[in-house]
Amino acid sequence: MPPFSRDQTPEQLRQGINSWPTFATQEIEVLEIADDWSRAVIRLDLTEDNSNYFGTAFGGSLFSMIDPFVVILLANQMGEDFTVWDKVVEIDFVRPGAGPVTAIVEMPANVVEEVRAATAHGEKLLRWFEVPLLAEDGSVVAVQRRQIYVRKRRDA
Repeated sequence: MPPFSRDQTPEQLRQGINSWPTFATQEIEVLEIADDWSRAVIRLDLTEDNSNYFGTAFGGSLFSMIDPFVVILLANQMGEDFTVWDKVVEIDFVRPGAGPVTAIVEMPANVVEEVRAATAHGEKLLRWFEVPLLAEDGSVVAVQRRQIYVRKRRDA
């Protein structure tokens, strides 16, 4: 089991994910998770251990670096009365990651309220979120799109 769980604070979760071998071995570091679950900042440092055949960032690591965060941020703001899952994930590799790559996953309150309103009476919602992965100069290395499934739990 991973060293993190739903009952942790954002800081406890950040520390747990950073010690998780899935991230640690890929040189992925969670720099920040906002206290209100509205934002996460994740960085991948390019090393020999996470570079590909061409010496640039391995696509699987770029994919992994934001894998849990859209769901985690939304689920924690929605609360335990809602099911929140990844449904579909796509990644568009725009240019090689030749150095550190950073992603900022944002889940602002107004988006959470839109999701809550759309699912208030038990309806399921499939909503797309887009997260750019950026090189140090701000250029886009990749863009990840995630379709998230949300539904109010029937027993809630």
